[in-house]
Amino acid sequence: MLKFNIINKNKIFIGFCASLIIVFSTPSYAIDRARQAGFIPHKALYNIRLSAKSSSAKIANIRGKMFYEWQPSCDAWVSTNKFDMIYEYNEMPSMRVTSDFSTYESFDGKNFNFTSQRKRDGIIFEEVRGNVEKNDLSAPSNAIYKIPEDLVFELPSKTFFPMAHTLDVLKQLKEGKKFFKSTLFDGSDAQGPVDVNVFVIKKASYTPPKKYETDIDKDLVSGKAWKMRLAFFPLNISDSTSDYEMSLVFHENGVISDMKIDYSDFSVTQKLIAIEPIDDLCHEGTDGKNQKNDKRLKNK
Repeated sequence: MLKFNIINKNKIFIGFCASLIIVFSTPSYAIDRARQAGFIPHKALYNIRLSAKSSSAKIANIRGKMFYEWQPSCDAWVSTNKFDMIYEYNEMPSMRVTSDFSTYESFDGKNFNFTSQRKRDGIIFEEVRGNVEKNDLSAPSNAIYKIPEDLVFELPSKTFFPMAHTLDVLKQLKEGKKFFKSTLFDGSDAQGPVDVNVFVIKKASYTPPKKYETDIDKDLVSGKAWKMRLAFFPLNISDSTSDYEMSLVFHENGVISDMKIDYSDFSVTQKLIAIEPIDDLCHEGTDGKNQKNDKRLKNK
């Protein structure tokens, strides 16, 4: 599941449902389990705002937007996240932080590529790039980073990549599970895998705010949905407390319509303000063969 973790203290980061799009050769046996499960390729825009803070918080205000796009290629799921944020502080100048994070996750779970770049007032201050290759899905594997160099994380055998995790969450929801946990690696930073505890609160529904209803495709947010709570624990740090937690509304078609992220000293909300379906990067042509769709949709 994409880890839509917007801010990790002073850095922006992703994930729950890359700017580099990687297209590989297409095996005829590639099966898109996400489309089979009813997930709909889409692009969405979210408004991000500070919703609460403690008296000890150094931050004065947070505001910005996040663009998210997900779609299948011929043998993998491709996702792109773009953040444009303004941070205002009590005792220092405000700053603009932009972030691009992209992933390529093969349908068979054997290949995962990730790339991320963050800029502070236009200057790169963090960059991440790497990949995971699995020959045996039942065995541990390594996340090997090209940037930063010489960084490697061992991933337990049952580690999920983002879309596989989202599919597992949907499976657990449909089975009526109220609590479940798993290990997730999304490559959004240099911190390695995390343990994710999921608490299902109740079934939910979503009504677009009047201000944005013309920009929100109602068919994408009218289906079955659940409100849930997620807690994230860094796997490589021995700590009984979660790094952060989030509440969200998750739809069975893969859309997230509302989110709140809680940190130790502040909270932010992420509200959907625009969403529309998009084409697959690879679709069924009239001759019955997979055809590449070179169309690239621009940010709304």
